[in-house]
Amino acid sequence: MSDGRERPAEGSGSGEPIGPLGLRIGQRARRTQTVTVREVELYAQITGDRNPLHFDPAFAARTRFGRLVAQGGIAAGMLNALVAMDLPGAGTVFLSQSLKYLAPTYVGDTLTAEIEVLSLKLDKPVCQLHATITNQDGVRLLEGECWTYTLRPASPG
Repeated sequence: MSDGRERPAEGSGSGEPIGPLGLRIGQRARRTQTVTVREVELYAQITGDRNPLHFDPAFAARTRFGRLVAQGGIAAGMLNALVAMDLPGAGTVFLSQSLKYLAPTYVGDTLTAEIEVLSLKLDKPVCQLHATITNQDGVRLLEGECWTYTLRPASPG
């Protein structure tokens, strides 16, 4: 049936492939990255975010965080890599994201970002994903829901 409705979550990725992407409900992908001073500086160069929370240890020490924290976009950006490179994969862009930051990312943290397929359109390359990012201690730093669209290049000639 190709009515365009989403298919609700059911199981852990072992069901039949659904829709034009051929993905399964419950299918997952993950990436791990350690956040360094270099990433914080590169992110600041790209975005202009030079908040003293990220660069001034004395300032950061006087806040509730107690030490330098990385920009939130570094953690959230891991989701871009996941959807574009892993699941659904090449050609995928976000249609929407709803993210909730639960705890700070500190310089030196090793983050694990994971996405899980919640639903798929039967007739379009559209996917609903659940996203989580945890640190090396298992603390959940971010959670959210994303919708993606996967573009496929036209066949030559």
